[in-house]
Amino acid sequence: MGVLSFFASMLARDVLLAWRQRGDVLLGLMFFMLVATLFPLAVGPEPNGLLRIGPGVLWVAALLANLLALPRLFHGDWIDGSLEQLLLAPYPPSMMVAAKFAAHWLVTSLPLALAAPLLAIQYGLPPEQCLMLVASLLLGTPIITALGGIGAALTLGLRQGEVLLALLVLPLLAPVLIFGSGAVSAVAAGQSGMAELSLLAAMACASVFFAPWLAAKALRLAIE
Repeated sequence: MGVLSFFASMLARDVLLAWRQRGDVLLGLMFFMLVATLFPLAVGPEPNGLLRIGPGVLWVAALLANLLALPRLFHGDWIDGSLEQLLLAPYPPSMMVAAKFAAHWLVTSLPLALAAPLLAIQYGLPPEQCLMLVASLLLGTPIITALGGIGAALTLGLRQGEVLLALLVLPLLAPVLIFGSGAVSAVAAGQSGMAELSLLAAMACASVFFAPWLAAKALRLAIE
């Protein structure tokens, strides 16, 4: 089996496992929808206020929903011992980690990005801002998965690992939050928002390239 076949088989395996445990997957989506729905009830129905806070609220909700699912990224394989076998397989461990990142993004982040325009309606976001919101989430959520994956590997097996993961990762994700919501706000101000999207794309390329290798190193330390 070649490396690409190994990647594809790992990706299919993790997506299938997520489908069998779809209650966990739906938990993040439900959290995202509940948080985004509760904010208008708290701040009131004033249209200009909702339009102003909408991009930030939706981006924060998406970020927290992703963090909610990240502790499970390696935990199941670590508990049943398959993670150690995968690290000993004759394939680059970073390829295994990259496949797990891709599967996590497909089952967790992609549904959030697709659901975001529906939730944006209650904030009164016009179509062009909804489109930019989806684009920024599609570029920003891979960074959340990549950096969060490194944190999940570093905190694997630790007590209070979920709390440590959030403390480690949230400060690193602040630029993603700023550029993501900033791209939508830029469209509202009559600008293109392409500068923020370009920065998100550059960060996504760098994190997707380096994060699997760093996470694989962290997993080896956790197993040893």
